[in-house]
Amino acid sequence: MEPISLVHASLGEQELAAVAEVFASGWPAGQGPRGKALEARLAQKYGVADAVAVSNCGAALHLAMLALGVKEGDEVIVADYGFPAPAQAALYVGATPVFADVRPDTYTIDPQAVADLVTPRTVGIVAVDTVGMPADYTELQAIADRHGLFLVEDAACAVGATYQGRQAGALAEVGCLSFHGRKGASSGEGGALLARDPAVGKDARLRSSFGIGSIFDMGNVVGLPIPTFTEIGYNFKLSDIAAAILQVQLGRIDELLRRRSAIAAQYAELLADEELLTVPAVPADRTHAWQTYMVTLDASVDRAAVATELRGQGIGCGHGTFAAHVQPVFDAQQKCPVSADLFARHLAIPMHAELKPNQVERVVAALRGAVRTHSSSTAVLGGAA
Repeated sequence: MEPISLVHASLGEQELAAVAEVFASGWPAGQGPRGKALEARLAQKYGVADAVAVSNCGAALHLAMLALGVKEGDEVIVADYGFPAPAQAALYVGATPVFADVRPDTYTIDPQAVADLVTPRTVGIVAVDTVGMPADYTELQAIADRHGLFLVEDAACAVGATYQGRQAGALAEVGCLSFHGRKGASSGEGGALLARDPAVGKDARLRSSFGIGSIFDMGNVVGLPIPTFTEIGYNFKLSDIAAAILQVQLGRIDELLRRRSAIAAQYAELLADEELLTVPAVPADRTHAWQTYMVTLDASVDRAAVATELRGQGIGCGHGTFAAHVQPVFDAQQKCPVSADLFARHLAIPMHAELKPNQVERVVAALRGAVRTHSSSTAVLGGAA
């Protein structure tokens, strides 16, 4: 049977036409006219003072730590469950990531866990919109304000999601977006930093280009401007090729999100009565971007065996995301039991805007069969019968 991929980018003729225009322009590199147009569009879309297009969300998180003045000896509280880029960003600047456990229902950072972790060394909080579900920003902002901390939103997975009527990415003083191939809007790779404070955006933009700013701008000045390197910078620029693709993708985001939401609704309906797994639930005050669709398997189910069976039938699947505190690179001494449990029991099944209803039905049928075959509880029940 035809394979059903776990992820698939919705890129087509419109995006190809935009790339062709960049080729014709003669400036495919970063911080050119397409990049500037993308930044202006993002700033307008999210209602922020500045938007800086960068090579990926990890770069945006790194730049956020630098712009917010995080330094060696500081502690940054980060969501434990999710891709561990926020914790790595803290390490990049010499700070210590402190892992906060998550809610068992939304998989997002638990505000009470955050409050319990604040110490005199704490300078900020990085919340993660886990696989597209926005975190509890009202409670998190209250904690940040009470202790004089910054709040950063890692909205890598959440382009198109909302929280209390506001767009994910604009829910904190700094938001970081990803345009990786599996995201709701994609250029293959890419990211952006969104800042309410224009000084943060200015700092991030300068550091993203070796600390000297836009070469494109310098090339359009009459005379011979010679840049001076005054700060340590990085090569985090987003190419104008990627920026052109993203301008098209942003125009399609509502359509693509409607498709993902319809697929999520179909999964929820078809799996509602399956006792050996739980489907995700979305609180009434937010909407989900559905970057990933994760089911929570019953503790009796052998997840590895289920994944092997699904992949054997040509159906893509994955473990979901990560409990950062158990990753050896961090050598963490903390315990985050909810995150650890989700890391052990989550299974990601195909989710992208190109899935067809009959493919969803095939995934569900295969998943039902696999969890029942590889559950110790059903084996016991079968033997008793």
